[in-house]
Amino acid sequence: MTDAVDVSPSSPSSPSSPYDVVVIGAGPVGENVADRARAAGLTTAVVESELIGGECSYWACMPSKALLRPVVARADARRVPGLSGAVQGPLDVQAVLAHRDEMTSGWKDDGQVDWLEGVGADIHRGTGRLTGPREVTVTAPDGSEHRLTARHAVAVCTGTRAVVPDLPGIAEARPWTSREATSAKEVPGRFVVVGGGVVGVEMATVWQALGSEVTLLIRGEGLLPKMEPFAGELVAEALAEAGATIRTGVSVTAVERPAPDGPVTVVLDDGGRIEADQILFATGRAPRTDDLGLETVGLKPGSWLTVDDSCRVEGTDWLYAVGDVNHRALLTHQGKYQARIAGAAIAARAQQDTPLDTTPWGPHAATADHAAVPQVVFTDPEAASVGLTLAEAERAGHRVRAVDYDLASVAGSGLYADGYRGRARMIVDLDREILLGVTFVGPGIGELLHSATVAVAGEVPIARLWHAVPAYPTISEVWLRLLEAYRG
Repeated sequence: MTDAVDVSPSSPSSPSSPYDVVVIGAGPVGENVADRARAAGLTTAVVESELIGGECSYWACMPSKALLRPVVARADARRVPGLSGAVQGPLDVQAVLAHRDEMTSGWKDDGQVDWLEGVGADIHRGTGRLTGPREVTVTAPDGSEHRLTARHAVAVCTGTRAVVPDLPGIAEARPWTSREATSAKEVPGRFVVVGGGVVGVEMATVWQALGSEVTLLIRGEGLLPKMEPFAGELVAEALAEAGATIRTGVSVTAVERPAPDGPVTVVLDDGGRIEADQILFATGRAPRTDDLGLETVGLKPGSWLTVDDSCRVEGTDWLYAVGDVNHRALLTHQGKYQARIAGAAIAARAQQDTPLDTTPWGPHAATADHAAVPQVVFTDPEAASVGLTLAEAERAGHRVRAVDYDLASVAGSGLYADGYRGRARMIVDLDREILLGVTFVGPGIGELLHSATVAVAGEVPIARLWHAVPAYPTISEVWLRLLEAYRG
């Protein structure tokens, strides 16, 4: 956490000059709302209680991917003839951690501050709380307070926090959440990961490769439950081959750590006990709205904020909730997309001479939140998806067909790695002959995803996709094979 500096001299008894827009939260989402508002000529204040740049920059996307990159690169190199023999040794742990530290700027936000000030937004260090319609009171680190008012909009961009279950012994055990897992300075010897979602599998991948003895505990039947089943299956196979132990259908009922620096014992619902040096709970997120002053504007503290497609909170004409806090799509890139939409909508409503277009795929509607959300899980193998899974499409009542293809059968995959394993699936809407969803699993497929996102978001007809010729010999030739399989 940086030394906080309050850039406003205002006090509660002497309110600051009104801004057009006040943004609470200066993560990537809040930064983008501020950028779009300023681009439209609106005066903008941004309130932040921690680091400018937010969760993604310091405790999530950037540090986790910095940790994963050498892990995946080594795994890829080990599958290349002529190179595999040179990369059989362990990773240089200190070099990996140092690279992670560099990618987080050493948990200093000077560069992010320069960028935000460069777009013309005023930064107010401190905790922002709503104290009435269009009013935000900022409590600075020194305890002083000042009030900000917004002529047109307040945007809540406070994101989420990790949820740790209320279990016996949890306080004394001091478990890791995603923040500790991405910022740790040492490798735990025995490491238990609770949860099989994205954070769980990515952190299991990292710390297993860096030398931990990893046990992954899953309450459900498999990993990555929000993706196609084969995604979790292929990732689980790779983790097991790397040495991780995966146990499904089990729940943690208690944790015990008698000595603050001693081992932790994990008690399971089947009566089993596991001793470890550290435990990570990757079991969900909750909105950062419990101390936001929502009660002053008729909303429930601690709740997710329900919004329309312009990200305006239902029942208000001035309050916006953008990013994770609205529970539409808990992904940084999706929150930034929402921010671009919300910023444009705020400007259109403020200026009144710009027509507001909230029709699907219009400039003021975050339609992709419903139809084309992309995600990459940076494990080995990578898993990537956009749009609906087969189960989701069927539940939504679409008449669909799933078309699968073995990625190992594509020439580019064989060149990429010996023993390549992967799978691709596209979900075809049989009535409109467009794609509703695409999933890829395999080494090196993360960069394939944007082509799928364009096809899904653009509702490109299958007949036109037939004319999008993939280069040979690349892994992207799987597109041709999927289309051939669909045509029969």
